Amino acid sequence: PIPLIHLAQNRSTLLAPRRNPLLWKTKNPEKTKLLLSPSRRVFPSSYSPCLLTTFLPALKMKAMKILVRVPNWLGDAVLAIPAIKDLHYNFSHDQIVIMGQPWAQDLYSPLGFISEFVSLGKINHLRDFFSFAQNLHQQQFELGLLLTNSFSSAFLFSLARIPQRWGYSQDGRRLLLTRAPSPPAGPVHQVEYYRQLLLALECRLSSDDSEVFSLPLPEDPRQRDALAEAFQLDKKKPWIIFHPGAAYGPAKRWPARHFAQLAELLAQKNAEIVLVGTQKEFALGAQISSLAPFPLKNLCGRTSLPQLIKLIQQAHLVVANDSGPLHLANLVRTPVVALFGPTDPRQTGPFRPPAQVLKKPAPCWPCWYRTCPFDHRCLTSITPEEVLASAEKFLN
Repeated sequence: PIPLIHLAQNRSTLLAPRRNPLLWKTKNPEKTKLLLSPSRRVFPSSYSPCLLTTFLPALKMKAMKILVRVPNWLGDAVLAIPAIKDLHYNFSHDQIVIMGQPWAQDLYSPLGFISEFVSLGKINHLRDFFSFAQNLHQQQFELGLLLTNSFSSAFLFSLARIPQRWGYSQDGRRLLLTRAPSPPAGPVHQVEYYRQLLLALECRLSSDDSEVFSLPLPEDPRQRDALAEAFQLDKKKPWIIFHPGAAYGPAKRWPARHFAQLAELLAQKNAEIVLVGTQKEFALGAQISSLAPFPLKNLCGRTSLPQLIKLIQQAHLVVANDSGPLHLANLVRTPVVALFGPTDPRQTGPFRPPAQVLKKPAPCWPCWYRTCPFDHRCLTSITPEEVLASAEKFLN
């Protein structure tokens, strides 16, 4: 790092020295000239702002406010957790504020270092968009990190006049960002996709271990009893959770009749079969329950996100499509059998064990269609017997 003689009280000058260049001095005049160049809004690549902020706590500088725009989809938001941990590792003495869907607070609160949450709410008109940007500007954020790829998210940060706006150069938004590395080439797992953004911004990773994909949840011996009472579950039986839905679209959904047949095959395990999902998926859960030879516990739309996380944590197994509950199960280390159709498990599959991915080849794969225009063979060809065989590896 550059031997600094004098630094501003505000940490954000590390990221945007042109805001007050007289606050910067070094022992090397050439380096000073380089840093104060009016064409540079951030440090050149050889002087990492993330690296420098690692050494600054002793200088007692004012904490910087960092706004992180997290993904809208639950699964992607879960997969972004390691990157958010990496951000905190590099800016541990600054305030990290999460902006996302209202449920994001329930997901990220257990991390323990999030100082505030900004809910996106509903933006129905253009004036709502500008009003929201003005509210963000009044909160005086100094750095905005975009874990979304949309033009609108970068436009919002630009309207909010956040001095530093970091994110991938995607969706035609390059000119709206102050640092915009290119996304990685080729298929990479979504966890690594988010983390490589921070690497490209010259931040350091908090850990190379798969344990970085975890959520620190308290151990409560009464939790299982409380859940059993709240949802009328048999606490003495193993709980097996099915998530038959997929907010992305029906192309991601294993057929309802297959879930019902799997429930019948699992009956010999003397397990409690629990269906989870959103209120919109309640009818799908009811259909599966009606097709099964015995009634299943349909909790679609009946759980909050914290309750869903606790249920999954207490379950013995989760069988799910490529969806949010799949990644929640993987996050809390509950064994999961993942059913993949049009999407690529190399990108959105379970990030770590214990997990088993089932996928059948199809000439049109991967298609990323929301609704299959053909025979949906990529998912319909996965039989309940195959899923049972994978499930028994964990249940035994």
